[in-house]
Amino acid sequence: MIRKLLIPLIALLLAGCGGDEQPATLASEPPGHPPETGAYPGDAYPGESSAPPVPAVTGRTVELTGWEVTVYYTAVESLHTDKSTEVTGCPTIDCGRNRNQQRLGAFPASFVKAVKDEGTGRTSDGRYLNWSYDTGYWMDTAPRDTAGRPLRPWISAAADAGALKAGSRFTVQRCGTAEVTAEVCAKLKAPTWTIVDEFTPGLGGDKHVDVYIGEETGPGFTDSDLYTTLENATLSAIKAQ
Repeated sequence: MIRKLLIPLIALLLAGCGGDEQPATLASEPPGHPPETGAYPGDAYPGESSAPPVPAVTGRTVELTGWEVTVYYTAVESLHTDKSTEVTGCPTIDCGRNRNQQRLGAFPASFVKAVKDEGTGRTSDGRYLNWSYDTGYWMDTAPRDTAGRPLRPWISAAADAGALKAGSRFTVQRCGTAEVTAEVCAKLKAPTWTIVDEFTPGLGGDKHVDVYIGEETGPGFTDSDLYTTLENATLSAIKAQ
């Protein structure tokens, strides 16, 4: 599935796309996201304090060409005003083995769809409605990566394990051949991204990464320039072994 990319947070003082830009240097630690990803609230990681740390990775920087870069984001209920639909699921992340479906509330239908597509959404009361393919919906205190850690805007990223393993870090060096504004290209090139998340099975690929850009910023967010896809992008990566 190809998503029009988004999202899936950010300052933009870097130069535009393509051209003869100088490769960025990867930091040893990161600074300061269904067709997409979704966190798995399994028994082992009921909260962020018990979630495993991101694996440390050091090594040689390699250039990766011909990659697709998509974005995922946290939906915001207050930006969706269409008719509500009932949602059932788990009332907390710490469901243990008792995953009986319960009524979680009524939310705008477009918000619920965005949560299923992107993996997470902030409700009007400040909680998070999250979704993963193997669990369904649950209520939480944060958007989560696959291991139960809170997602970090402009840092967290997802990939299939066969493409880039957990802990791998990368920067976007060139934005490739897709039409994308210089401003959006600069925003996606600025961070050092860390692979902490996984695609829903069948939605990733050998040369596909998904980068998490935080909350949607206004109505019709998926029509914005930031909801985009980079094609034939060049990455600079330190791969986890």
